[in-house]
Amino acid sequence: MKFSTFKKALTAGLATIVAVAVFAGCGGGDQGAKKQFLNIATGGTAGTYYPIGGAFAEILNKEIPGMNASAQSTGATVANINMLKEGSVDLAIVQNDITYYAVNGTEMFDGKKVDNIRGIATLYPETCQFVTLESSGIKSISELKGKRVAVGAAGSGVEANVRQILAAYGIEYSDIDAQYLSFAEGANALKDGNVDVACLTAGYPTASVQDIASQHKIRLLSVDGSQADALIAKYPFYTKTVIPAGTYAGFEQEVPTVSVMAMLVCTDKVDDKLGGDIAKAIFKNLDRIQSAHAVGKLITKEGALKGISLPMNKGAEDFLKK
Repeated sequence: MKFSTFKKALTAGLATIVAVAVFAGCGGGDQGAKKQFLNIATGGTAGTYYPIGGAFAEILNKEIPGMNASAQSTGATVANINMLKEGSVDLAIVQNDITYYAVNGTEMFDGKKVDNIRGIATLYPETCQFVTLESSGIKSISELKGKRVAVGAAGSGVEANVRQILAAYGIEYSDIDAQYLSFAEGANALKDGNVDVACLTAGYPTASVQDIASQHKIRLLSVDGSQADALIAKYPFYTKTVIPAGTYAGFEQEVPTVSVMAMLVCTDKVDDKLGGDIAKAIFKNLDRIQSAHAVGKLITKEGALKGISLPMNKGAEDFLKK
């Protein structure tokens, strides 16, 4: 009798195990979803791209069944585009101007055209800022002939922005004393009186500019309407931006200028369905992105096709146009 009871219990237990195994094999719940691995290239851990990319990975893992996304720290846009080209990452946060150079084989990608990347969405503006001290007396970019200008590191995206903006004012490098300095170096040179203007491309308020403003009265030089229109007509990655009055201590003027856009891109191996799922997941969870970094407040579905500089992933594009 005891053996019979044991036999019945054993039979019932085996049946339960088989049922569980069959259920799992048939895709019961998310456990049965096909695993998808996505590597997201971002930037340095102290920058903006890294926390935003971390939020993207968290959102995709939560919203897309079977997803295993991870963000990795990198050397930012140029490095990210090269990693996409090699196929070592699937998604990346990049600047739209440098991406434009990559897909067209110009500037730092001259002779090294990249064909395998597609847009998911533009994210937020990275603003071109021309900074001078009030004591310089300089009030316009048109006054920079003969001046010492920190134009960014040689071959950098900033340096290309400065060259293009100056050209819109009819100014070439031969007309100025161009100093090829990173913005950190240019900021120090400006504080020390070794340059008249320092240039950068970054989201505002920018810590380096705040540091200068804490020690000196500064002025930001505007990129005026007609010059901005000419730039946008020639280079479709630029967008108009207004830096609000009071963004930097002691400078209470509104400053019209131009920005390039941070954007999320993928390789052409990301199919249209997955591209659409990625875009949908991100724009359904903007609150999570906003909690990762203040620039998240500037990311909107309405602005996600602004400044697109390369072919789009069809699924992402269809979602954003809804």
